[in-house]
Order: sequence, then C-alpha cells, then structure tokens
Amino acid sequence: MKNKKFLLSALMFFSIALSISAKDVFYNIIDFGAKGDGKTNNTKAINAAIDAAASNGGGTVFFPAGNFLSYTIHMKSRITLHLDQGAVLIGDQEVNGVGYDLPEADAWYKKFQDFGHSYWKNSLIYGDSLRDIAIEGHGMIWGKGLYTYDKPDIKGSGNKAIGLKNCFNVTIRDISILHGGHFCILATGVDNLTIDNVRADADRDAFDIDCCKNVRISNCNINSPTDDGLCLKSSFGLGYARPTENVTITNCQVYGYDFGSLMDGTFKTEFKDEAPDAKHSITGRLKMGTESNGGFRNITVSNCVFVHSRGICIETADGGLIEDVLIDNITMRDVTDTPFFIRLNARMRGPEGTPVGVCRRITFSNINVYDVGGRPKFPEVGAGMVMGIPGHYIEDLTLSNIRIYFRAGASKEAIDKDVPENIDMYPDPYRWHSLPAYGMYFRYVKGLRVSDVVLRYMNRDERPAFVLDDVHDASFYNVDAQKGDGAPQFILKNVTNFSTHQVNGVADSKIEKTEMKEL
Repeated sequence: MKNKKFLLSALMFFSIALSISAKDVFYNIIDFGAKGDGKTNNTKAINAAIDAAASNGGGTVFFPAGNFLSYTIHMKSRITLHLDQGAVLIGDQEVNGVGYDLPEADAWYKKFQDFGHSYWKNSLIYGDSLRDIAIEGHGMIWGKGLYTYDKPDIKGSGNKAIGLKNCFNVTIRDISILHGGHFCILATGVDNLTIDNVRADADRDAFDIDCCKNVRISNCNINSPTDDGLCLKSSFGLGYARPTENVTITNCQVYGYDFGSLMDGTFKTEFKDEAPDAKHSITGRLKMGTESNGGFRNITVSNCVFVHSRGICIETADGGLIEDVLIDNITMRDVTDTPFFIRLNARMRGPEGTPVGVCRRITFSNINVYDVGGRPKFPEVGAGMVMGIPGHYIEDLTLSNIRIYFRAGASKEAIDKDVPENIDMYPDPYRWHSLPAYGMYFRYVKGLRVSDVVLRYMNRDERPAFVLDDVHDASFYNVDAQKGDGAPQFILKNVTNFSTHQVNGVADSKIEKTEMKEL
C-alpha cells in the first residue's frame, strides 16, 4: 500500500512538472519578438528577455535553433544565456553609425595597454560588475560583423564576441565561437571563472584572461592562426595593476591552422608562414604576457596539445612579477619558431617609477616536441629561449624529462652572430632572427636545473646544443643531445658554479667560474 501511494505521488509530481510550459521555465527570446531568420536584428528582443529574467531574480534566456542577428547584448547578474543546438548568435554589421555600444569614454589610462584591453562595451555580449552568470549550450556565437582590428573611428563598430569586466562567478561552457573579432573572450578582473569544453576558431586572440583570479580552463579546442590562442595577461586596463593568479589550464588543444578550419573539420594549412608576401606569422600559442603590469602567480598548465603553432611564451615586460608556474605533460608538433620562450625585460609600459619585474620558480616537465623551428623566414631560430636582461635574472628554472626534435640546419657561422639585448622592446621570439644554439639558449639566468633531456635535429646543424651567457648556479644531469662533428656541446660565457653529470660527449665536470669555455 505504501509503495502504491509513493508511486501515485511521484506520478502526480511528474505530471505537474510536465504541465509547466518551456516559457515558464526559460525566457525564450522568440516570445520577446526575436526571429531566427538571419535577417532581423534582434538586439531589443534579446535584451528584453534578459531584463524580464533579471526582474524576476534571474533565470535562463533561451536561444532556440535559428540564426539570430544582434548588436550588444547586456548581461545581468544571475542570468544564463543558453544557446540550444542549432542556435547561432550572429554579430551583426553596424549600419550608418548604428550598431554596438560605444567604447568607454573615460579610459584615461589606455596608453598603458593596447586599445582592445581598454574597452568592453563594444562587444557582442557585454557585462560589467556582475555575478553568477553563464553562457552555455551547444550552439554557436559567430562574430560575423565584428572587426578583427580596432576601429575606434567607425561609430557603432564591435570588436569582441564576449567582453566581461569586474565579474564574479562566471561559467562559459560547451559553446562554439567562430570569428570572435579582436578577442573571442576578453575577461578582465573576472574572478571564479570557468571555461570548459569551448571550441573557438579565432581570427585573432581566442581567450584573453586579464587580471583574473581563480580561473579554470579545461577541455577546450582552440584555433588561432594569426594571434595567441590561450593568453593570460595582467594589463593596466582596470586602472591599476592586478595579477592574474590561481589559474589551471588542462586538457586543451591549441592549433594555428587556417581560420575556420577547426569549425569545419578540415584543419587546412593553405597559408604558408614562410611565403614572401605573408601578412602574418602562424601563432596559435599559449602565452603569459605581453601585457604584464600586474604579473602572474600560481599558474599550472597540464595535459595540453599544441599543433602547427608557436608553443609556450612566458613574458614579463611591464614590471609584473611571474612566479610559481608549472608546465607539465605537454606535446607539440610542427612548432613554427620555439617550443618555449621565457623572457624578462623592461618595456615598462605603465605608470612612471614602476620597477623592472621578477621571474622565478618556473618548471617545465614531461614535454615532448617534434619538428621545431627552421622555417625559411628565420632558419636559425628554433631553440628554447630563456632570457633576462643585465642586472635582472630569471631565477630558479627547472627543465626535466624533455624530448625535442628540431628542424635546425644552421652552419657554425651562426655561433658568432650577435644576439641583441632588446631590453625595452616588445618581447617576442621573432625579435631574434638568429641564435648560436640549436637546442636551448640561456642568458641572465640564476638557478638552472636541466635533467633527463633528449635533443635531436632533423637537418645537420653545426651549432652547440646549449649556450649559457651570464648564467650562474647551473646543473645538467642525464642529457642526451645530438651534436655535429667538431661542434661543442656547450658554449659557456661568464658562467659560475656550473656542473654536468651523465651528459653525452662531455665528461662529468664542475666549473667554478669561466669567462669563455667550450665543452
């Protein structure tokens, strides 16, 4: 008898739940006048649905299957945008000055960062000082009318798919983004941010995570051929320096294939980076910097794949601190310049009097890389690059369990070419067209540990595997590096407290101090 009563109660509850219509649970944009015909601009209808949900304390604004054109959508707290399978939110093209919200007018500090990092209002989806928001579903955001480059002179122009500032508890999940403009996602000062299972086919940056704290990025596929794929930044965009910290990035795949070829599944490479008339260099990398006023702390990147891209860059140029970074379980293939670039310099784009930054406690482990560098544009670039500047050293760097196959192919003349300091320049590997090492180049480093490393080249190379210039307290253990006949394994310049153990071609040694030595 009790079981029958329970079953009857359950059936009555289920019946009541089914009787509630979809529009009572969701705020369907169709009910507010939206049309998914790919012709009607639905800005007012979508924002009306958001306003209705917000007036009731929050809720889910539902996009059914269809092609919905829109200008700026104003997110509000406790709102979820749900793009159903088959739903495409399309960034419309401005017409005669009518279009997206105008960018912020009071960004007096904009001189300290690029235009795109000073403005959020001119986005397809925009939110400021919100909490508990989400953008989700298996639909797509297509920034068709967004500009790839900044167009401040065109009234009503938009340049990013999602622009969020000073928000808390944000989730972006399962959606696809095609043609995101300058940024597919620009999150600045956003804390407790989760980006999961997002596919982004970007014409410039995919994800820019700027001045954010407690960030989780996972299970994402990113194609970004002309700019950075996953980019952590710490700009002065908020009007003060704020670090990006407590970030985990895991189980992501990053590519630099032709634009659109991730979304259509072709993964084309018709664009040739080395072509004389090439308008850009294949990028698609993971980077910390270049905007680096606030610095980066407690960053972990694990279980990621990089293909036809530019590997990993860690940069502080504007006075920020970088510390406690772990890069682990990474595979790369077809890397167009260098597998890793770690740079501390003094561009110092920020308030006057800001000191030069600090870069310390970085670990790269369990890295497998095949086919690096050696492209016709810069045939002598490809080595891992770690460089501070005079008086400012990269400290406590560990490289372990790493295997790299370089394309290489330079002659011994490359050893004597000048390696510029580029102290106050934009930090990027392309600034160095030639390196004296085919494998790893270290300059201004203190506390270097290299162990269980295998280096190979695919074309004959007469440069040494390692060059150390102004490096102190360095040890190399269990290193198997290929070298050409007559080429040294190491070139040491102004090096102190250097040791090797089980390095092929080099007797175990300990050198207290040397101004110049080949091993």
